[in-house]
Amino acid sequence: MSHIRVAPELHLILNPTTGVIAEEKDDVVEYSLDAVKTQLDELDLIVSDMMNQLDPNAKLLNMFPGREKASYNAGIVTNAFYGAVIGFMVSFLLLIMKKLGGI
Repeated sequence: MSHIRVAPELHLILNPTTGVIAEEKDDVVEYSLDAVKTQLDELDLIVSDMMNQLDPNAKLLNMFPGREKASYNAGIVTNAFYGAVIGFMVSFLLLIMKKLGGI
């Protein structure tokens, strides 16, 4: 929680988020959450990166420039390869069955 000391000799502080001027009290413990906010921002980037991994066209956090559709293109090549391999296996089985007189 940040505040601005308006009049240190009168112990007046200003809360910039609410715009309220109040008296500074000695029995209140103040703690700065700026370090926690920095860590939360970093975690937010990581979570956004994890969500972007589900979209093949999204840019990832540590991705080189120009590699936005790498996952999409890899999926197309992988599926084409598996389709060709399965197609060759089925055609080979049909050829063997034809040679043996099964069909």
